[in-house]
Amino acid sequence: MKAQRIKVAILGPGNIGTDLMMKILRRSKYLELELMCGIIATSQGLELARQRGIKTSSQGIQDILKNRDIKIVFDATLASSHLEHAPLFRDAGIVAIDLTPAAVGPYVVPVVNLEANLNAQNINLITCGGQATIPIVHAISRVVEVPYAEIVAVIASKSAGPGTRQSIDEFTQTTAKGLVELGGAKKGKAIILLNPAVPPMIMNNTIYTQVSEYREALILESVNEMVKQVQKYVPGYRLKIPPDYDGKKVITMVEIEGAGDYLPKYSGNLDIETSAALAVGERIAMKMLHH
Repeated sequence: MKAQRIKVAILGPGNIGTDLMMKILRRSKYLELELMCGIIATSQGLELARQRGIKTSSQGIQDILKNRDIKIVFDATLASSHLEHAPLFRDAGIVAIDLTPAAVGPYVVPVVNLEANLNAQNINLITCGGQATIPIVHAISRVVEVPYAEIVAVIASKSAGPGTRQSIDEFTQTTAKGLVELGGAKKGKAIILLNPAVPPMIMNNTIYTQVSEYREALILESVNEMVKQVQKYVPGYRLKIPPDYDGKKVITMVEIEGAGDYLPKYSGNLDIETSAALAVGERIAMKMLHH
C-alpha cells in the first residue's frame, strides 16, 4: 500500500523552486507535488517539471487557488510578490511556506523553532543566510549572553539568480531581525556579498558574536551539537572555523556545500533554503496525515 501523501504546489520555477522540486521528487516521504506554477510558459523550471510528469501552469497563483486538493504551497517567487500572495493563500486555507524574505508569517529555522510553529498558516524561511547562521548564534546565546551578532554571507555570483538579487535589501533586514528573534542576540546585523570568482566558491558564512563571557568549552559543545542537528537535513553543512575568541568577539565560520539536486554543489546558499523548506513541509504534512 502506498503511503498517503499531502498534495503540494510550488509557485516560482526559478533556481530555488526547481531545486525544491527535485528534492521533493527524490526524497520526500509525505509530499506529492501536484503543480508547478510560474508566469512564463517557456521557463526552464516548468519545462523540467513537465518532463518529470508534473502538471504545470503559467497562470501564476490562479491555478493553485482553484485546486481544492492542494494543502501546502511553497512560494519561491519574490518578497514583493509573496506579500500579495499571502492573504490569498490564507483565505483559501492553504498553508504557505515562504522561501522569500517577505516575513509575513513567523520566522522558522527547523532546528530552532519548527515544533513551536506547526500550526502557523504562513511560515517564513527567513533567508539562506539566516538558515545558515541563526543556528550558530542560537547555539552560542543558549549558553552565554550575546549583546550583538553580525554575519557575513558570501555566495558565488553565479548562484544568485534575478530573484535573489532583487530581494537583497529584504535579505539584510530579515536576516538581521532573525539573528535577534531566533538567534537570541540583543542586536543583529547581516551583510551579503556576491563573489564572482571562477570556478565559483561554495557558500561561506562568518558569524561574529559579542559574548558576555567566553566560556570556551560550553560554547564549543553547544555549537558542535547544533551543527550535527543541521546536518540531519543539510548534509553539506560544515563547521569551517570552530568558535574562536579574539578578546572581544567570538568568530565562527560555516560553509555549505549543496546536495547538487538541481543546482551545482557550490550553490549551498540556495540548497540550505530548499532543504529547510523540505524539512518544514515534511513535518507539517506528517502532522496533517496523523491528525
